[in-house]
Amino acid sequence: MSKEGTEKATRRRVNGGQAAVVAAPQLSGEQVPPERAARRWWVNPWLIGLLVLVGFNLFHALPYAALDPARSRSILDPAFPAHFPVLVAHILTGNIAMVTVFLQVIPAIREQWPRLHRISGRVYVFAGALPSATLALVILPYSTATSGTALSAALWLVVTAFGWRAARQRRYADHRRLMIYSFALALGTSWGRVIFVLTTAMPSIKIPADILMDTSTWTSWVVNLIIAQWWLIHTEHRRRRKPRRVVATQ
Repeated sequence: MSKEGTEKATRRRVNGGQAAVVAAPQLSGEQVPPERAARRWWVNPWLIGLLVLVGFNLFHALPYAALDPARSRSILDPAFPAHFPVLVAHILTGNIAMVTVFLQVIPAIREQWPRLHRISGRVYVFAGALPSATLALVILPYSTATSGTALSAALWLVVTAFGWRAARQRRYADHRRLMIYSFALALGTSWGRVIFVLTTAMPSIKIPADILMDTSTWTSWVVNLIIAQWWLIHTEHRRRRKPRRVVATQ
């Protein structure tokens, strides 16, 4: 339908002295409402913050690109010869998860390029979240990671698997909810790393490293899940409050 035809369809029609609002026809699945298509994701503070976090995570992983165990940021256990290769694989898949999370939450990709949204979602699940969480659990007994890291990795693995299963069963409301939880858990480790780095960079704050590590690990993903749940409740209430246009009957 042309723009002029759409505008005419949404005008008020006066019949017998009473005005009735006529709803415009629904757009097809390939069309995107102009006001939504025009939204600029790069001015969204949430997405800017996520982009900065993804960049920080990639920068933090740079030493591992040399594949040199001597440059590892983590202490390697000599009793586990495969510690460094497994750690590198965990970091690589974790960064794939971070990048694809960012692609998943950009509105323009979801609305205008749904195929790209689906492909990046599969990459997130099978090349990012599931292998990264599994590898995290493998190296946990040989690392200095806390119980908070173990629990977040296990939750990330389970929630992501159930989210993918819900999509396969076309339970899209459950899929959306579970994948938002999965994204929150994926970002938890990175936020914990940011908290740890910033806190240790402040000389005025004197907290033992083990206590700071434990606190930042638990705080990051627990707070993320709380924010995710708030977002789900907020968007559901907003959807229910959205006024519906009345279709005039002749």
